[in-house]
Amino acid sequence: MTTIIEKEWIAGTPPLWVRHSAGAKQCPGCHHPLVERIVAEVLTEMGLEGKAIGVSGIGCSGRIFMVIPIDTVAAAHGKAPDVATGIKRSLDGKPFVFTIQGDGDAIAIGAGALINAAGRAEKITVLMNNNATYGTTGGQMAPTTLMGQVTTTSPLGRGPEMGYPIHVAELLATIKGVCYSARGAVNTPANYQRTKKYIRTAFQKQMDGVGFSFVETLTACPPDWHMTPMQSLEFIEKKMIPEYPLGEFKNVDKIE
Repeated sequence: MTTIIEKEWIAGTPPLWVRHSAGAKQCPGCHHPLVERIVAEVLTEMGLEGKAIGVSGIGCSGRIFMVIPIDTVAAAHGKAPDVATGIKRSLDGKPFVFTIQGDGDAIAIGAGALINAAGRAEKITVLMNNNATYGTTGGQMAPTTLMGQVTTTSPLGRGPEMGYPIHVAELLATIKGVCYSARGAVNTPANYQRTKKYIRTAFQKQMDGVGFSFVETLTACPPDWHMTPMQSLEFIEKKMIPEYPLGEFKNVDKIE
């Protein structure tokens, strides 16, 4: 009697996630690799490995495409949604196209590209890592910097005269062309699983041809926050999440 044992991958390193010396240069405590892992898991689980095209903005988040071997394009600063739109439209909407961007790339210099792609209901997915600072260029104040947060350009803490934090997931939820908008975090195993669910849902909305989908993920940047990795986890829990609540802000199956 022959016994057939079927094996299914349920844990461990995602098959699509590869080791690369350049992609492993994130600072200790950086959460970008956790987002990379989620994307690798979801692409594999949804059978998108050979169908997806990724577009990176300028910033630490762009290293994702050094460790996930799919077709990719590097866009000019802030223009990833425009490039993703061009790819999607020029290929008759057939490929699965997503961007990975930091908060500075997406909602500072890239605010126009992001909001207008959402307004046009472009059938792409934007993933934005929010670490409340410009992580790559030295820790300057970003549109998402918290009130009172110290950065290199707000050494005494962000004050009202410098403006207020922009809540991107909530902002995009008000735009008609957006079919899905959510915010997650990866500071705990439970939040990791919730964020994975959000990203999978956003990807599915694009596969179903509904409209523009978006997921913001709160991520730690210990060096620019001048914290240890453990202190950064506490900062996310006690400071960032109260300012930027987690959850789904819009989830529709049809753009009315």
